[in-house]
Amino acid sequence: MIQLKASRCIRSLSKESNCNRCEIICPTGAIVVGDNPLPAINFSSCVGCGACDAVCPNEALSLDDFNSTNFFFKYIEESDNLISCRKNVPCIAALNVENIISMALLKKKMIFDIGHCDACAIAHKCKPEIEKNYEEALYILEAIQSDAVIELKDVKYEDKDEVKESNRREFFSRINLKNVAKTKMKFEKEIQKATDALVEHTLQKSDIALLKQKRITDRRKLLFMALRRVDKPSIYHTIEAGELTFTSMKQIDSKTCTACQMCYRVCPSGALSSDIKNSKIDFDPLLCIKCHICHDVCEPNAIILSPVYKIKEFFEPEVHNLIKFNVKRCDECNMIFSTNNSSDKLCYRCKAEEQEARELWGIKENI
Repeated sequence: MIQLKASRCIRSLSKESNCNRCEIICPTGAIVVGDNPLPAINFSSCVGCGACDAVCPNEALSLDDFNSTNFFFKYIEESDNLISCRKNVPCIAALNVENIISMALLKKKMIFDIGHCDACAIAHKCKPEIEKNYEEALYILEAIQSDAVIELKDVKYEDKDEVKESNRREFFSRINLKNVAKTKMKFEKEIQKATDALVEHTLQKSDIALLKQKRITDRRKLLFMALRRVDKPSIYHTIEAGELTFTSMKQIDSKTCTACQMCYRVCPSGALSSDIKNSKIDFDPLLCIKCHICHDVCEPNAIILSPVYKIKEFFEPEVHNLIKFNVKRCDECNMIFSTNNSSDKLCYRCKAEEQEARELWGIKENI
């Protein structure tokens, strides 16, 4: 059963967020991003493939019975290199590109069993995602001069000793007054699964407290670990940024940036940051999860995605300064503020309030 951690959802950071990757990838339409800030889930329609978890940039979604981080360590320790939906994953689409690259670097050889895809009811969404992740992983591995191999094969793995799980009718038949307390959690989940309706999610007080925390995703930590354990390439190539789905390089247009501070305040991973005076904006590409939230909240569209990405960032990460600001004291509120315009005398907030007041008074001149 899929679960949503509301505080990690990119959409919870701003109403301007356009992220709907989970809705797009869901093969049964169980996830709907509507007018509400957070996705709604129809648990009855969810088949537990895990594809939504893999595409979520901040790991807001997770399965009850499958964790990609736990799978990573278990898979690395095993001698077998096969990954199959009939063996060790709910669907190969449940593995993110970062998971795949990390495992390939340490495992050296991986085999994806796509033999069951043709007869699978969710293959229309999941198989193209598997193939896309496979191609991106190979592209990155080649760019960093790794000898790791990933193969797509029609293995059609079957476990002859597999014990079939009991169905829901059998689950309910085991419920009685003596063990209701022990099975309450399972009971509630079964009720959710049986309810053919969208369950909306909202931010609780505990979630709101977590929104300001900057966190590095588990899959990025695993990628860090894997990259440290392999040899650096002899040449640091520059690749097309559009080929990367999980990180990016950024630039800022100094002519349009208003120093509003929104981009680095909402950045969930801390890839965008400033100093105590808010006198600059720095960017760490290796922390970027390419969630696009900084672009969504930037009103003047001053943040620009670089068309290229330097592989050097994987092995020798560097924090890049994107812009520096003048620090002044506001003539109106006397607070210190940062600005990109040497003639500014009011902070961003006072300037906005002054502009609103002028519009109310019918004064068309801009300050």
